[in-house]
Amino acid sequence: MNKTLFFAFALSFALTTAAQQSPERFSVATLNVAGMPQKILVFNVNAKGPGSAGSVHIGQYLAERQYDMIFTQEDFNYHDELTLLLKKDYQIDTWTGNVGIEGHDIDFLHPQNHRFKCDGLGACIKKDITVGSVSRTHWKTYFGKFSHALDEMVTKGFRRYDLTLASGRQLVVYNMHMDASDRNDVYDGIDHKDRHARLGEWIQLRDDIMERLDDRPVIVVGDLNSFYTRDSIQSNFIEAINATGRAKATDVWVELERKGLYPELREITAGKEREEYEEDGEKFDKIIYINPTNGQQLKAVSFKCDTEDFQYDGKPLSDHDPVSAVFEWVGSGNVSGVETLSISQPGTDSNTSGELYDLSGRRANGTSAKGLFIEKNEKGTYKRIVK
Repeated sequence: MNKTLFFAFALSFALTTAAQQSPERFSVATLNVAGMPQKILVFNVNAKGPGSAGSVHIGQYLAERQYDMIFTQEDFNYHDELTLLLKKDYQIDTWTGNVGIEGHDIDFLHPQNHRFKCDGLGACIKKDITVGSVSRTHWKTYFGKFSHALDEMVTKGFRRYDLTLASGRQLVVYNMHMDASDRNDVYDGIDHKDRHARLGEWIQLRDDIMERLDDRPVIVVGDLNSFYTRDSIQSNFIEAINATGRAKATDVWVELERKGLYPELREITAGKEREEYEEDGEKFDKIIYINPTNGQQLKAVSFKCDTEDFQYDGKPLSDHDPVSAVFEWVGSGNVSGVETLSISQPGTDSNTSGELYDLSGRRANGTSAKGLFIEKNEKGTYKRIVK
């Protein structure tokens, strides 16, 4: 074996080993911050919610943990307090407004016609991440104007983010808040219209993802107001995506906490509180990731639902606990876009000649392949250039 080819093998091994030792990772968190106003006029709306002071503590909690991406729901009336301590390190997504009397033109003679234009969705994304296009989509199905959790009072839907990490790797994130079921409706067994609305939302979300799917992985986060035990998520979303052969969808909690076993869908009967539908710690708040078959691949390496530290003065800061996950890229780790090695031959023009090898040491065809270009400088040593 000549020295040039041996060097190609040696460098290939070194790069592969380094990538295996230092895979590129990033963290994602999702949280319903319970930002509905505590009162509207004389009416209690969210009396037990965090309010202004509690929202500051929520922001402090998130700032201390330094997640790479934070996605929130119900960020309505305390946005400034929530983001006060996050602005230093994060890019803050557009806030779409509050819920209440102030700042809104309300026809009090026909309140049934009013709908707040805000969606309550938000994102705090580390400043070294490039945010491309951000789109907002309203749900086509929803239910509940003055009952059933009042879902029609606000403009719920999902937001879609095109993101580029510092390494150059790209991904797509969907953040959303789905139709809710009132606790009493669940207990009385009369939340079938809520579940029907959520089913339509899952299908709308699935279709949007698949219509725009490319070679970038997709992460779905949010307050989905859904349990696998009472909503047909597995068949209409997870399995429906997998059946296309174009991508594979995986719930991080199911993958890491339940060894890939999804909870079984149960018969809906009266007399069950929402907690009775929980299966070994399942929550409304979920993180699902979708790997395109012929694209970049993600792997979930950790999952956490923080039920202990998310408190202030001995009380939970929200009626939802923060859910977070850490992902790593499958493949070449921190080396982005490297496909081949070009080894220059002594005494030749390195821009026009040289044999090409992939990172496994196999000869590559063509002279225009992109990747690492190795040349000999005037001192006789090798240097590396990313082309």
